[in-house]
Amino acid sequence: MEPAPAEAPRLPGTTPAAFTRLNAVAAARIGVDPAAYAHLLGMAPEHLREDRYRPPASTNIRIWELMTLQAPWHEVSLNMSRASTLGTLGLWDYLLTQAATPLESLRDASGFIATVADAGTEALRIDVDDRHVTISHVNAADLTDEVASAIRAYSLALFRQRFSESTRRDITPVKVSLAARAPRTHRSLAEMYGTRAVEFASPVNSITFETADLTAPQPHAPGLSAHLRRHARQSLDEAVPLHDWLDVFRATLRTALDEETPTLRDAARRMALSTRTLQRRLDEHRTSWTEELQTVRREHALRLLATTGMTLDAIARRTGYADPRGLRRAVHRWTGQPVAALRAHDEDGHAAEPPAAALRPDRGES
Repeated sequence: MEPAPAEAPRLPGTTPAAFTRLNAVAAARIGVDPAAYAHLLGMAPEHLREDRYRPPASTNIRIWELMTLQAPWHEVSLNMSRASTLGTLGLWDYLLTQAATPLESLRDASGFIATVADAGTEALRIDVDDRHVTISHVNAADLTDEVASAIRAYSLALFRQRFSESTRRDITPVKVSLAARAPRTHRSLAEMYGTRAVEFASPVNSITFETADLTAPQPHAPGLSAHLRRHARQSLDEAVPLHDWLDVFRATLRTALDEETPTLRDAARRMALSTRTLQRRLDEHRTSWTEELQTVRREHALRLLATTGMTLDAIARRTGYADPRGLRRAVHRWTGQPVAALRAHDEDGHAAEPPAAALRPDRGES
């Protein structure tokens, strides 16, 4: 028995934007009115199209609930499977397909489950012996029976789908075990798994393959899997979790600042709120427009100083300062250091990280 690589849960309570986009596409295909989920946290276009954002897991669960109101769980699973063409799940799809063998790819993908799911509630277990490789899927989220059955059946089918794509031949499981009750028809499941060897009411949800199928060499680019693992770590480190309304507001404000210095009216428009409602919501979260704008301006200025070669004059204009002198004074107030210290590079030639002091709240900025 060989456990899957141990990875601490990362960004619990959230899921990648790629998975949320896929859920929205599948929901529309199965007949769910987009208006039923468009208002959910993390569903704004600027958050869905940027892979750094991670919508709440609750948003995705709600979309699955809406799908199971349209069709039985096994048809929902098949609908998701058909929508899951290679690449729709972003980085995780390539972790699962680009190593020297399917088993090595599986280990990479298992170690970075957070790049495709809520790592706070989902995990994979890999058991390997001379004859078989069994992948068990654990989902500890609070789900209805229909949603749980749909998600688990789809998740297991995804392995067969990706292994067949990466090896360029049909990989059929020896056995599939589902905790769900047997449906009246097995047509959807047979299409997903390529077999009718499916057990129901099982204590675990698992899919078993021949070891020989998963240890045979597959087409791959040497060194690519290592690059993908590094990229996965970096993407998780740089991800922006959208746990609640305030997270969504801050992400919206950062996006606006990338384009121009935002106004209260502009931020309210982006949030589809009146200016009065936006101010009230901020007050409910014990913050204010001025405080949030100052914080985002500070973060943005320090990031540009530390990671770009932009001139001080250009950074001042980008972040709303009248001239470089005002920015210099602000940087010294935030960090206690001169601008030159932030623009220094380490011995490897990488831009220096902003000092910890830069993260202190500053309520006195003008």
